[in-house]
Amino acid sequence: MRKNESSDDSDVNDEQDNQYQDDIFYEDIKIDEEDEKALEQFMNRNESKRKTLADYIQEKLREKEAEIETMFSDNASVKMSDLDVKVVELYRGVKVVLSQYRSGKLPKAFKIIPRLANWEQVLELTDPDGWTAAAMCQGTRIFVSNLKEKMAQRFFYLILLPRLRDDIAEYKRLNFHLYQALRKALFKPGAFFKGIILPLCEAGDCTLREAVIIGSVMAKNHIPLLHSCAAMLKIAEMDYSGANSVFLHILIKKKYALPYRVVDGIVYHFLKFSNDKRQLPVLWHQCLLVFVQNYKQDLSSEQKEALMELLRVQNHHQITQEIRNELLNSKCRDQEMNIDSNQSQDSN
Repeated sequence: MRKNESSDDSDVNDEQDNQYQDDIFYEDIKIDEEDEKALEQFMNRNESKRKTLADYIQEKLREKEAEIETMFSDNASVKMSDLDVKVVELYRGVKVVLSQYRSGKLPKAFKIIPRLANWEQVLELTDPDGWTAAAMCQGTRIFVSNLKEKMAQRFFYLILLPRLRDDIAEYKRLNFHLYQALRKALFKPGAFFKGIILPLCEAGDCTLREAVIIGSVMAKNHIPLLHSCAAMLKIAEMDYSGANSVFLHILIKKKYALPYRVVDGIVYHFLKFSNDKRQLPVLWHQCLLVFVQNYKQDLSSEQKEALMELLRVQNHHQITQEIRNELLNSKCRDQEMNIDSNQSQDSN
């Protein structure tokens, strides 16, 4: 078990201490038994082993060996060259430093890893699972600054995300340094969504606590419109889990001027439950309410009718009537288009 570094990190300066109070604003998650049972119906119980950086590297090495063997049809024995012994010793020394790091300068050998062609293989020598939370924060900053989006996505998915989930599972909260690492990851929004948010939704086993804590970073920071639109469409198309509603809820509340294609995708996301007999969690109803409140005038008349039919099937005693009122007391986008066209004809 890792030592809880958030309580005894005396090297954090006063500015960070003040910032800590601003960043950790999420409350303990408490849901009633009935809603918890509803959430469990949508959880993926397939306990498949998470893919680690070592697994990824071994897979890449096998692919490369197969590629080389294919190129040499004369059955020549070609093997992947191992790392130099001095390099291995150097990065094993870096491993010791990162396992004890609290603050201060990092080894130069660590800072140059993102520039190496085989950076995943070298990074594995430093044993990312053994890094302190402070080292993970600094490492994320370095890799976000120096890696392209696709490589940053790999770093987030293989190294940062498993550490975040482990920390939340163990301490029921997120260490300050890991929370800061998550904020730094958002500087590459495309990699952030593809390496953290979408894998969480696809896994189907993301807990409500994980979704709320990780989603809080999205709620407090600016995210470019195009990245948010792409993420909303992708989440809306996925199999449902409680995390989908949490992340959609956060993005919807940002009140972007969404293209109709994104609005249509979210509408379809909700309409998929028209024939679902399972009891949907409160999160789903809350997400639908926020969506209707913010984008009711971007809906077509057909979509409104379909949503009204949906409310007859999926009902919540406190929320559904409010959703119905929002739909009834709003204009449709096709009505507004007709008004605009009539006005243009009159002016002519």
